[in-house]
Amino acid sequence: MDLLLNIAVDGIAYGMILFMIAVGLSVTMGLMRVVNLAHGGFALIGGALAHWLGAELGLGFWLAAPLAIAGTVLIALPLERVLYRRIYGFGELQQVLATIGLTFLMIASVNYLLGSTLLPIELPPALRQTVDLGFRQLTAHRAAVIVVGLVVIAGLWGLLDRTRFGIRLRAAVDNRDTASAIGINTSSIYMLTFALGAGLAALGGILGAELLPIDAYYPLRYMVLFLIVVAIGGMGSILGSFVAALAIGVIETASRYLVPDLATIVFFGFVILFLAVRPRGLMGSA
Repeated sequence: MDLLLNIAVDGIAYGMILFMIAVGLSVTMGLMRVVNLAHGGFALIGGALAHWLGAELGLGFWLAAPLAIAGTVLIALPLERVLYRRIYGFGELQQVLATIGLTFLMIASVNYLLGSTLLPIELPPALRQTVDLGFRQLTAHRAAVIVVGLVVIAGLWGLLDRTRFGIRLRAAVDNRDTASAIGINTSSIYMLTFALGAGLAALGGILGAELLPIDAYYPLRYMVLFLIVVAIGGMGSILGSFVAALAIGVIETASRYLVPDLATIVFFGFVILFLAVRPRGLMGSA
């Protein structure tokens, strides 16, 4: 029983990190119709900025983390204006080539400025403490990751389903020309949505640095993992991404606990089998 509880706790914490990073990719691919393979690069930028602000400038975690997220959003906004806006509506191949090129630019920039070694993010004492769950000691950091993940899913649901912004976003996605004709500023809607996805990726990159270590090649190392979350959850489905991320976190954690030598084979075997049965994912639409 203790083993199952350990797998559940570690898997959920891992899944929450995957969700926070991948949900922005799900939105851009499913709602904005952009195959954004550079999405993991925004998690890299957030983590790299948090490392630089903390290790180089000496700022504490509670100040460095929000500044790093804000810095990532400020970088994402002009990129959306200059690059992404030009590839909306293009074919998937053009979008893949453009965004994979941007990924290599992000990698090269971080490698040049901070090097190719690991970029640790020092946690504050409050997050290094342990919480007694009875069957194990859990770090406050992992407990905080789970809580933040729940707040993110609730906030996104409220934003997209219960606000004027969400209504306008869905209208812009369904028919951009008609939405523009009735006075919706679709360009601003797309820009803010893209910035939101980048900010969430940065948040996930910072909080998940213990489980998914930050280095210059972070986007390439974990790109497939983020795409798997989107594919299993169903493109554009926030709830689908949440359920998929938790399931993937638990399955991968269980395989590493139970069959460590075959963990990768078991994990990708499950992914292949699931997508063969449900190619549109859990909640994807036709």
